Amino acid sequence: MFFGKETVLPAARTAKEFDGLLKKEGTHIVLLNTHIAQLKSMIQLAKSENKKVILHADLVQGLAHDEYAAQFLCQHIKPYGLISTRKQMLITAKKHKVLAMQRLFLLDSLALDTSFRLIDDVKPDIIEVLPGVIPGMITEVLERSGIPVVAGGLIRSREEVNNALQAGATAVTTNRKELWNPDL
Repeated sequence: MFFGKETVLPAARTAKEFDGLLKKEGTHIVLLNTHIAQLKSMIQLAKSENKKVILHADLVQGLAHDEYAAQFLCQHIKPYGLISTRKQMLITAKKHKVLAMQRLFLLDSLALDTSFRLIDDVKPDIIEVLPGVIPGMITEVLERSGIPVVAGGLIRSREEVNNALQAGATAVTTNRKELWNPDL
């Protein structure tokens, strides 16, 4: 739906990894750990290569994490999507018709309950569940929210990718280069 037939979304931690992904198969790239000064040129370069960047807004160095930052990203940087744990960042993304991916860190039952309250408030387009190696939690979040789920975090093998997909995940995000090729 959001990612076509892509089930593995490569996550680049560095500009070098990002540059390498511009020449790879696939349309979507998750961009982590970047600096605000690099963003505009990186997104423009990706668009020139027909890539869609999903930017982890909480990890942009030099940028606040408030509504104004979200407006700046949506209006001037124009990524395909924003990933965030922050309510206002996600609500602003939705207002600007930018894919809003809510990241959930499932540490314990309290974190899960808090996450569901945030989901009810935000109604994100898609939810990223971390860690993504807990198939039962992927299924529960999908069933309780009715929102597509992406699994991320600690996914280290093709078997873990398959387990997440079988549990109902639409896709997985991973920075493991050996998993970026979907034909393996």
